Amino acid sequence: MNWGGITSTFLLSTVKFLFAPFTAVHLGMHYYETYFASVAGGIFGSFFFYFGSDFLLAYTAKRYAKKLLWAKQNNTTVKVKKKFTKMNRFILKIKSTFGKIGICFWAPFFLSVPIGSIVVAKFYGNEKFTFLWIMLGMFLNAIVTTFLSYVIFR
Repeated sequence: MNWGGITSTFLLSTVKFLFAPFTAVHLGMHYYETYFASVAGGIFGSFFFYFGSDFLLAYTAKRYAKKLLWAKQNNTTVKVKKKFTKMNRFILKIKSTFGKIGICFWAPFFLSVPIGSIVVAKFYGNEKFTFLWIMLGMFLNAIVTTFLSYVIFR
């Protein structure tokens, strides 16, 4: 067993799940080691960011409220960010096209695990089984990406 490769694949898949199996091939790992390290890292990262998103979203709302209060007290204005960016348009297109399951499957895969998990928690955090859909998406996406990485690079 290649513990260095397993650890690096695990850590990479906690942040960017899409590229983890492709780097594992170059580290000399076996197919099943790559698959399980990628899935474990993806699920760990999703768990951390999905359930930690409540804290993160509350913190940013509190920080923004403080910023608005400070601006009001000092008679200044706060620069308003664009609300409808290309990324928001992409996320809403996925949401309207594929719904809850599409967001749960594809947002952590294509965006990144932290951003995708936070987006899923923001849209569907109060619904049941949302995190289970994310986990199922990790399992299925890992099968595809691991298979493609070994077909292409071996």
